[in-house]
Amino acid sequence: MTFDADDVVAALSDAGVRVDRPLTEADVKRIEKKYGFTFGEFHRALLRTGLPVGDAWINWRHATPAMVRQRLDAPVEGVVFDVHNNGFWPASWGPRPRDPKAAETVAREYLADVQVLIPLYGHRYVPASPFTGSEPVLSVHQTDVIHYGGDLLDYISREFGRNEQPPTADHAHIPFWSDLALGAENEDL
Repeated sequence: MTFDADDVVAALSDAGVRVDRPLTEADVKRIEKKYGFTFGEFHRALLRTGLPVGDAWINWRHATPAMVRQRLDAPVEGVVFDVHNNGFWPASWGPRPRDPKAAETVAREYLADVQVLIPLYGHRYVPASPFTGSEPVLSVHQTDVIHYGGDLLDYISREFGRNEQPPTADHAHIPFWSDLALGAENEDL
């Protein structure tokens, strides 16, 4: 699959999103080391071409470590919230412990193995590397997950452009997160 980060930056600019100077490769590596993940190939290319800033974009150059950590942790913390408050408990996790703290411990053990999601804009996320192919964009709020775009350009055209068509089903699958987006119930995961 071809990816042109210049097209994404142009689409962002056309939509009125402020795009700051790109991150250097040293900046990217420093962020990855500091927070313990690796940007996906296409997300990295975008950041190396231009850094979207303002509103709900995460400003990788100036965000505080606490803000970055909160945004990185939000998908898992949202699932844990639903474990505590909304009865979320996939059958694949085994019998649910009666003790809420024990249930949270089990949930966090399983969630430690799911694909890390990197914040993009608001509660929109892309998968961290390793991830093969175009990185889909997901909207993640607790266990309410929606595919927002098959890739970054598709997402930008939907979120900021005039493309009001729903994303096609033709996008990469992110285990657990995509299953939630496809409507998996507790017993299906």
